[in-house]
Amino acid sequence: MLIRRATDIPSSEITPESAYVKRRRFLTSAVAAGVVAAAGPRATLAAGPAPVGTPFGLQPDDEATPWEDVTTYNNFYEFGTGKGDPARNAHTLQTRPWTVKVDGLVQNPGELQLEDFVKASTLEDRIYRFRCVEAWSMVVPWRGFPLADVLKRAEPLGKAQYVEFTTLLDKEQMPGQRRSVLDWPYMEGLRLDEAMHPLTLLVTGVYGRELPNQNGAPLRLIVPWKYGFKGIKSIVRIRLTERQPATAWNSQAPQEYGFYSNVNPGVSHPRWSQAKERRIGEFFKRPTLMFNGYADQVASLYAGMDLSRNY
Repeated sequence: MLIRRATDIPSSEITPESAYVKRRRFLTSAVAAGVVAAAGPRATLAAGPAPVGTPFGLQPDDEATPWEDVTTYNNFYEFGTGKGDPARNAHTLQTRPWTVKVDGLVQNPGELQLEDFVKASTLEDRIYRFRCVEAWSMVVPWRGFPLADVLKRAEPLGKAQYVEFTTLLDKEQMPGQRRSVLDWPYMEGLRLDEAMHPLTLLVTGVYGRELPNQNGAPLRLIVPWKYGFKGIKSIVRIRLTERQPATAWNSQAPQEYGFYSNVNPGVSHPRWSQAKERRIGEFFKRPTLMFNGYADQVASLYAGMDLSRNY
């Protein structure tokens, strides 16, 4: 009989992944409850709000990422390149008043205060999968309204083919812009049909609350089938164009970050694989889904395209 050493046995054979995750969550809850009990009847456990919203594209084992992780583990280079920098530094951003300019190839251009921008639409709570190009992921309850609502009111002209987005440029409020990490201001873009898709969301809140500064307040973009860097934050301008707009990361490193940036497990980043992802709060990696699990809704947008070239 072949006897294997303990070091030869994969951890997956010792404890199934699903059992590990359930056990971890149970132990976390149990420890927290024990701390509260030991502290006495007046103690309360600091906890975020409960997730609310309609789930979109979720899998049976998807659970909302805790509020604490959603609001403290962020990419927002305008406030620093570390994941914890935005939560520490974004208090300098003043989000009221906030003006959004809609212009370019539209019949009805204009500048609107954010409050008017929001009043013209119906806010919805939607729970989306969120996949970062760095191969980590979350499940986030966003609050917002379809970008299509804004674009329809602006009435795109026949030549309009793309939508360009611009972030606030203010080195006093956004100290990270003092460093030449990127060519500021941060800019992103979508094809018009992507922008008009009902899953594409302009976000004003998370977990049923007003969007925190570090998450892109007061207005950000979420395109759930694309990598997270497409979700431009603190938007001040939406412009419709005939030509494909320049975007921040595609301009910075075109060999690594394409214009489309659809989640695709078959196309690796030059420095790492995209075949698997690490869900924040979980130990084991899970397989990455094509279009981040939204293939049924969006694959038709790219019919006939070579997605290994149009990455």
